[in-house]
Amino acid sequence: MSRADTAGAVRPVSPLWTFGLLRSELTTTFRRWRTLALLAVLAGVPVLVGIAVKMETGDGSSAGGGGGGGPAFISQITNNGLFLVFTALAATLPFFLPMAIGVVAGDAIAGESNAGTLRYLLVAPAGRSRLLLTKYATVVIFCLVATLVVAVSALTVGALLFPLGDLTTISGTRISFAEGLGRALLIALAVAASLIGVAALGLFVSTLTGSGIAAMATTVGLLITVQILDQIPQLHALQPYFFSHYWLSFADLMREPVYWDDLAKNLGLQALYAAVFGSAAWARFTTKDITA
Repeated sequence: MSRADTAGAVRPVSPLWTFGLLRSELTTTFRRWRTLALLAVLAGVPVLVGIAVKMETGDGSSAGGGGGGGPAFISQITNNGLFLVFTALAATLPFFLPMAIGVVAGDAIAGESNAGTLRYLLVAPAGRSRLLLTKYATVVIFCLVATLVVAVSALTVGALLFPLGDLTTISGTRISFAEGLGRALLIALAVAASLIGVAALGLFVSTLTGSGIAAMATTVGLLITVQILDQIPQLHALQPYFFSHYWLSFADLMREPVYWDDLAKNLGLQALYAAVFGSAAWARFTTKDITA
């Protein structure tokens, strides 16, 4: 650790300066062309799903061919465009959303190191812990923004292509459109919360290397590997501990009454992953020799 770095770690830092650092990180992240491209892809998924369903049901047939194929809720889209929100989130959560989070999180520290700006950031009165926490907060905010981009895009496309109104829950009860919108928002928040474990994992990987591309590739590779392992029946004893195992539990928010068991397990598991890999990232970053 350099003398400047040590001095920066002990100087008192005002909350206003910390807010300025977070604002700077958010501005830098959301101005990158890579970030904008990721958000554009996420916004495009509901458009493609909506158009595909509209074309498939143009002759009066039901979406999914009546065989139960496709993401959850897809057979209900033609009756109510709000179901496109649930379908789009179900379609993007297994790969597109975590991939986007993995790219942003993997680049958080390694990208700064690769660009030669990490040492400069540590010279400022931030300290390694504060900088790492700011990076993680930025990735978590990106989780929320990315999820809301999918939800808003799906709601817009659903309103343009399909009717809106009261909807039927998984349990068969009817709820108003306003309540349906409220549940859609809760589902979006649940999906965003489901990604905080991935965010911490990506941040930890980012502290292990000075190459942003290597960190992003490793994080995305781990995401794919874990989800493959989650589908192997012989590993059923381990699968409840995989961060992706309860991802689709958000569908329980469309039950009446809401079934909270799997949702609680999912949130608890994400908090555990965030704590474990966040602590590992802190331990690595605070003892790492910064040379760039």
